[in-house]
Amino acid sequence: MPTTVLIVDDEPEFIRRFTNAILTDPELSLAGSAATARGAIAMLDAQPPDVMLLDLGLPDRNGVEVIRHAAQHHRGCDVLVVTMFDDDQHVIDAIEAGAAGYLLKDALAESIVSSIRELKGGGSPISPGIARRVLERFRVAVAPAQPAVKSPAAPSLLTERETELLRLTAKGLSFDTIGELMGISPHTVVAHVRKIYRKLAVHSRGEAVYEATQLGLL
Repeated sequence: MPTTVLIVDDEPEFIRRFTNAILTDPELSLAGSAATARGAIAMLDAQPPDVMLLDLGLPDRNGVEVIRHAAQHHRGCDVLVVTMFDDDQHVIDAIEAGAAGYLLKDALAESIVSSIRELKGGGSPISPGIARRVLERFRVAVAPAQPAVKSPAAPSLLTERETELLRLTAKGLSFDTIGELMGISPHTVVAHVRKIYRKLAVHSRGEAVYEATQLGLL
């Protein structure tokens, strides 16, 4: 059976390019296209495709929400992000949400087809520039952990209280709920979160969880 592909993009030119690439390959079948997150989710729920080509910059919602919906409700659908966004935050958010690959829109149509094949073969196609930056980010994240063998202070980068709070944050709980579970006020939770951000040199909840995991703190 051909691999079914759903295209989610609000730019007609890219829809046309990807559609032509899929229709000219006998191993692929076009499941349809959507220009909004709402339309993409509706099509996913109606008939989940094998692969979804997804742009993150949709007019009604962030494409990351579509990735999360696919990961939670349609695990048989592999999401391949094809977007103009090449910054670290978009890349990390997409991967954390469940994207299996991340390509920039300057990729040729032939590359899209080969990337779909790679995806269905168990690979994770990533644009070279993005892959290099992800590796650099990983190196930076693990570098501080190297002296841990020699220095007993390294594992205590976060206090037990801060580690407990970060674990609850990683579960997606609100600051109010975390405060109730830990017996502290939401204001105190925010103060702890800010301190965690400073210690890990990050600026968001997702980055904090990612860095702490890479450092072996979670």
